[in-house]
Amino acid sequence: MAVIEKKDNGLYWEHAAEQLLIQPWGKDSLRFRVTKKSGFTPNQDWALTYSKNQTGTADQITIDEEANTCQIKNGNITASINRFGWLTVTNSDGKVLLEERWQVKPGGKKTSPLGIPGRELKPIIGGDYQATMRFEAFDGEKIYGMGQRQEKQLNYKGCILELAQRNTQATVPFVLSNRGYGFLWNNPAIGQVTFANNETKWEAKDTDQLDFWVTTADSPAKIVEQYTNATGRVPMMPKFASGFWQCKLRYKSQDELLKVAHEYKDKGLPINVIVIDFFHWPNQGEWKFDPKYWPNPKAMVDELNKMGIKLMVSIWPTVDVNSENYDEMNDKGYLVRAERMYQDSYHFMGNETFFDATNPDARKYIWDKAKQHYYDNGVRMFWLDEAEPEYGFLYDFDHFRYYQGPALKLSNIYPLDYAKAFYEGQKAAGQKEIVNLVRCVWAGSQKYGVVLWSGDVHSTFESLQKQVVAGLNAGLSGISWWTTDIGGFTGGNVKDPKFHELLTRWFQFGTFCPVMRLHGFREPAEQTIEHADRMFNQPFGSGAFNEIYKYPKATYEILRKYLFMREAIRPYVMDQMKAAHEKGTPVIRPLFYDFAKDDHTWDVSDEYMFGPDVLVSPILHAGQSERDVYLPAGEDWIDVKTKKTYHGGQTVTVPCPIDTIPLFTRAQHPLKSLLDFTVPAEKD
Repeated sequence: MAVIEKKDNGLYWEHAAEQLLIQPWGKDSLRFRVTKKSGFTPNQDWALTYSKNQTGTADQITIDEEANTCQIKNGNITASINRFGWLTVTNSDGKVLLEERWQVKPGGKKTSPLGIPGRELKPIIGGDYQATMRFEAFDGEKIYGMGQRQEKQLNYKGCILELAQRNTQATVPFVLSNRGYGFLWNNPAIGQVTFANNETKWEAKDTDQLDFWVTTADSPAKIVEQYTNATGRVPMMPKFASGFWQCKLRYKSQDELLKVAHEYKDKGLPINVIVIDFFHWPNQGEWKFDPKYWPNPKAMVDELNKMGIKLMVSIWPTVDVNSENYDEMNDKGYLVRAERMYQDSYHFMGNETFFDATNPDARKYIWDKAKQHYYDNGVRMFWLDEAEPEYGFLYDFDHFRYYQGPALKLSNIYPLDYAKAFYEGQKAAGQKEIVNLVRCVWAGSQKYGVVLWSGDVHSTFESLQKQVVAGLNAGLSGISWWTTDIGGFTGGNVKDPKFHELLTRWFQFGTFCPVMRLHGFREPAEQTIEHADRMFNQPFGSGAFNEIYKYPKATYEILRKYLFMREAIRPYVMDQMKAAHEKGTPVIRPLFYDFAKDDHTWDVSDEYMFGPDVLVSPILHAGQSERDVYLPAGEDWIDVKTKKTYHGGQTVTVPCPIDTIPLFTRAQHPLKSLLDFTVPAEKD
């Protein structure tokens, strides 16, 4: 017989050294923890730390000692444990949302001789466990979220996904199901999730306990709202960040950067942020400008501010063995440690390791350096690159150890702590509006004011296709601020007409992203980035130009058009930023987010809503001159270009010459700034 009791404002179940605790954790939500240790790990709430003091009280806890069963109810969600110890989660209508998949005997009607448990904590020598959680699969289920991934699918049903951080892959282990629930795997361990047709299986390679959170609601919007209430929401984005960001790899000097800024202004082109990329420093692990190329940072920032342009500066977490800070950081334990042989974990223009973002003293150390050399010179925006971190391109997670434990156990938390270091430092310094760019995130990163970008993606139409679904699933995962390298990062030749077409189509898509940022390592370049691991003690070169006015006139005129279109709709963009701040609403989202009752919308992956009133149909194939657009039912839609009105619930074919991205706005609530937009005349 199991021990069942009310405990810690929740339902506690124990049998054969296995302890299970279910607690109310937000509206219509429950948190589940399972351990075989002596107790639950204290102060280990991971992504749920934000909501620890907002957990509420269970509506009802029922214990049937004679039948050895129990259940806990919190609003519209109920978790039940049967006499075998198996979990089932239902909503207020009695619909099963999640049910553990046990294939053992005895098991009542589901007796099986396979001997596969629904939940498993398999001991690892040394005291931790490998954890597995198995749920029954349901026909027709569709699964979304999981952060940002380079996959073609929007719906991950049928997919196997790694739970790890990599360049272009940001793991946020949250899913939204069309069955009416949201599920957070509240564990930063390296692992895997399988959304198969016969079972759903979550795995962690090294952990103390199973930990997950479930919520239910009658719409995707409410599920995301409850999820972001539990893990945190973005701050309110300042107005300047909703405009255009100019970037390339890389501006090599103060004079070059200021020249570009003045050229944009002289041509009357909107620009709000300009970015200094990597290797503006003397050495990796020296968070400061190289005075040879950047002689007066404060004067540079002041000059940019007078033009109404904010400066963003790249930060890398790498520390070279020859850095002036390496010995001190190594002595104090501020670096990620290797389990075997050499300490270095990355080779990029030298031998480097990473600062340990899980160590609060290391976070303070790197911020103090950044404050002294950047913040005190007026820099208020930081580009937190290499945020996974990028372990030698091979990511041997079992080889590394952090202040808080093995990389296998908690490596996915690194980008969150990296962002936290700068956010908390900026807050302590008195900064009110915080927007930092980051290459990776975990559940809850959004509350630290980060814009996620999709990493070093290639300049191809295939890659562009993947960025659309990457951004949509990121938004469903709570990451409301998202962007991509417009044009792709590598492989785009500025002399190639085929790249001009790709850049144009990507620029149109970027106009209708939460953040509009042009970036890339353009060809012909001085060197290839792939050879950087051999180029010790050499200066890093630069790619070709990436300013819109330097492209051929026909391309420039289209880019200019969409630059001004973005400027025209910025008040609308800011309305969406307010919704993201207040409710966690994604700025870009799949059609089903707003039209869940239209079953067809759950299967559309190449269109999206930009806020509630604009339907965007990006052009994702070379040479395309028309495309089919599905218009959700229940609305009338206005074609922004032709002003023709269509009834929803149908697919229409529309032309899309190179200067056109198909856009529709709701007839009942049209976006006037888009319908009335005209391109302003060029400045003399």
